[in-house]
Amino acid sequence: MIGRAAIGYPWIFNEIKHFIRTGKHLPPPSIRQRIEVIRQHLNRSIEWKGTVLGILEMRRHYTNYLKGYPNIREFRNQLVQKNSLEEIEEVLQEIALRFGDIVPSSLQTECYQPGLAACAY
Repeated sequence: MIGRAAIGYPWIFNEIKHFIRTGKHLPPPSIRQRIEVIRQHLNRSIEWKGTVLGILEMRRHYTNYLKGYPNIREFRNQLVQKNSLEEIEEVLQEIALRFGDIVPSSLQTECYQPGLAACAY
């Protein structure tokens, strides 16, 4: 079920295309790549729904985007409590500094295969 696997992991489509073309797996996205997608998603949500509703509706997506990182819970909790774009941006910058280019622990296993929810999540 690709549709469900894409929630919070939009890279799955490129990973599948790459695998079909080459037979090789792409590395999972870094935290910086994930944060960039969070920013894009958040900005589009705000453009579409307005600031208040855009920020509120975005809260449910942070868990999926940041899944698998050790000790990320405190940052996710901060993100869902912030009510302004500026506050959220501060937390995202802190996450980028703290986690750098770390690959989530859940994706460093031998079972990692894009598109397989049991392994990727």
